[in-house]
Amino acid sequence: MGWLGGLFASAFLSATLLPGNSEVALAAYLIKWPQQLWPALLVATAGNSLGGLVTVWLGRRIPPAETPRKVALLQRWGPVILLATWLPVVGDALCIAAGWLRWPWRRIWLWLVLGKFSRYAVIAALGPYWHSA
Repeated sequence: MGWLGGLFASAFLSATLLPGNSEVALAAYLIKWPQQLWPALLVATAGNSLGGLVTVWLGRRIPPAETPRKVALLQRWGPVILLATWLPVVGDALCIAAGWLRWPWRRIWLWLVLGKFSRYAVIAALGPYWHSA
């Protein structure tokens, strides 16, 4: 499968409800191959985004029910709130909520991908500090 395949798998699993360590996998990959920044960012983002879309799909499997007041913020912001999918734990919950609220796929995917990319861009930007620690 190769190292990029392993990074993809780690990122995919990290975006589902399964525990993962994609940030560590990306950091380790970039320490070994720093010249591979963009391929690593793209592969990690693709894996994490696809995993996030699977989580949205799982959220769509939850039967619709009366909308709790806590969901009002999500409804007010709409799919743009998926920019926050880069946040640990909260990101998965947002993907589930997007599915549960039945937001249209074409309005979800762009915000989700941008949110997921943000996570890995921050990890990569911190790269110069890994060696000084």
